[in-house]
Amino acid sequence: MSNEGLQDLFIGIAGLIGAGKTTLATALGKHIGLPVYYEPVADNEYLADFYRDTARYAFQTQIYLLNRRFQQHQEIIWRGGGGVQDRTIYEDSVFAKTLVNQGLMDERDYRTYLQLFRHMSNFMCRPNVIIFLDLSPESSLARIKERSRDVETGISIDYLRALHKEYQVFIKDISRSVPVIRVLWEEYRDVEDMARMIEREYLQGSFLRDAAWSPTL
Repeated sequence: MSNEGLQDLFIGIAGLIGAGKTTLATALGKHIGLPVYYEPVADNEYLADFYRDTARYAFQTQIYLLNRRFQQHQEIIWRGGGGVQDRTIYEDSVFAKTLVNQGLMDERDYRTYLQLFRHMSNFMCRPNVIIFLDLSPESSLARIKERSRDVETGISIDYLRALHKEYQVFIKDISRSVPVIRVLWEEYRDVEDMARMIEREYLQGSFLRDAAWSPTL
């Protein structure tokens, strides 16, 4: 296979806040020739309120994101020809579970959220592969501070550590039904090498794989 062989793939990019999902998604889309579907940030009507008063706006924000990502997900499937999605719809459950565990979302709201997601999942085709950019909560926080988004100034290391813990559970679970390639992402990688790694690891099996990095010399 060449890059042309990747052009029909639905690739999801997963990872903590600030991991570099958008940067990688943009580069992969350009390199492989796939449309990129970005996480709704700039036009997210709830994000500023969520970070200002998380407990009050947790449920509304999660429903908003679920709706937007479902729309993206269906567009990728129905238009055909593959695509790269900057954060998958499945990851929303990581954030929702973390909010519940931290007492920032009501258990009743969480149950409603899960029921809605399960109903939506009956109409979803899973990605061909998920690329999990695995990095420490400390590195995540450093990158959040580096990009300096006003709405993210209140994100704490404790919140990121809780997310990181839930991500490990999520990745183990989702890898039972979707091929997952986990890449240690403490350092950004060359996009051409990344595309080759995705191709190689995707073809080798439909389960969680820790990619052995072999950069081009």
